Amino acid sequence: MPLTILIVDDDLGTRLSISDYLEMASYSVLTAVDGQEALSMVEAYHPHLMVTDIVMPRMNGYELVRRVRQHPAFRLLPVIFLTARNKTEERIQGYQSGADLYLPKPFELKELGAAIRNLLERAQIIQSESRLYYEESLRNNSVSSTVDSEKLNLPFPLTQREQQVLLLLTHGLSNAAIGIQLHLSPRTVEKYVSSLLRKTQTNNRAELVGFAMKHRLV
Repeated sequence: MPLTILIVDDDLGTRLSISDYLEMASYSVLTAVDGQEALSMVEAYHPHLMVTDIVMPRMNGYELVRRVRQHPAFRLLPVIFLTARNKTEERIQGYQSGADLYLPKPFELKELGAAIRNLLERAQIIQSESRLYYEESLRNNSVSSTVDSEKLNLPFPLTQREQQVLLLLTHGLSNAAIGIQLHLSPRTVEKYVSSLLRKTQTNNRAELVGFAMKHRLV
């Protein structure tokens, strides 16, 4: 299955040139014209990497990356800023907002391609290490078959599968990444997440992860 890259830029020519280059390199490419559309696409499609401009209508790149980083599932999503804003202060702001790399316009497609490959390889290493940690946790019986629902004041006990999903959520994995490790579809993973939210009486993934850490569910 090809890795998915989201390209965010309000300039049609930039979107087309990058998309054509990456598709020739066997990536699956999504595009968005501004930060607002991109945020929705990140949540819907869980891309493996995002390349974004900074100056865009509705939501700029700085705000987009900050919003993406607030979501536990995307805190490790590789992000490249590709922009004509190249002052030192602007680059610093870009890194502070959560970008992994800052490339100036005009740019060479070959350089962008090399940067993308490097970040994706690093992300795969991190994911592999998370999988090893998860497997080690199972071997050490850190995930029990059930949780004492009365002790934690939960309306229902957590199943072993729910605990497996919860453990991977705390490591920032997306639904797609969790599904790969547990051999489940992203939609099935989302059902487990919804069940966890209901059982823990939390409103979102950030609260769910906080609840899990506070009550030592993982």
